Amino acid sequence: MLHMSEMKLYDDDGNRLYLNAEERAAFLAAARQGSSRDRTLCEILHYTGCRPSELIEITPARIDLSSGTVTLQSKKKRKDNTGKQKIVFRSVPVPPECLDTLNIAHGIREAQKNQRRANKPVWDLTRVHVWRIAKAVMIEAGIPDAPQRTTKGLRHGFGINATMKGIQLNMLQKWMGHADMQTTAIYATAIGQEEQAIAARMWT
Repeated sequence: MLHMSEMKLYDDDGNRLYLNAEERAAFLAAARQGSSRDRTLCEILHYTGCRPSELIEITPARIDLSSGTVTLQSKKKRKDNTGKQKIVFRSVPVPPECLDTLNIAHGIREAQKNQRRANKPVWDLTRVHVWRIAKAVMIEAGIPDAPQRTTKGLRHGFGINATMKGIQLNMLQKWMGHADMQTTAIYATAIGQEEQAIAARMWT
């Protein structure tokens, strides 16, 4: 189980730890100006809220072009009822245009026809490389040099955006790979401009 202390939306100085809607849009726009590798990598981070360690495990076999989903392997350690380590997978829906770009850039459909290629990672990178690429795109997007300018900030932004758009917490819990609903519920405490947008629904 994750501790709530690990899932804060603000640091001890009150600095935001998540990308807001404007920053997420700028990140996506900047990513689409980069190489096909960087674009697809950033789009998957943006649309799935996955961790870099989960992204580098994605293979063509885990991309379902028909159903429009990407299957992620959770890197957080889980145990079954007997105390043994268990592997947890989750499928996250992504926009068709994202999958189209992914297929064109990496030959996903063709790779799926060959077992060896189908099980080879789409991005042959380390977690640190993913972090560096994402951060470079954030800098290019003009996101301030502040605590939220991280891959975790992007992941938190995904959670808050989903909450704002009315996604049920149990669905968001599944998409983000949280073991405990209390961890997911932190996104329902979004404040500032995000809370203002949520409250605006009551005024119309």
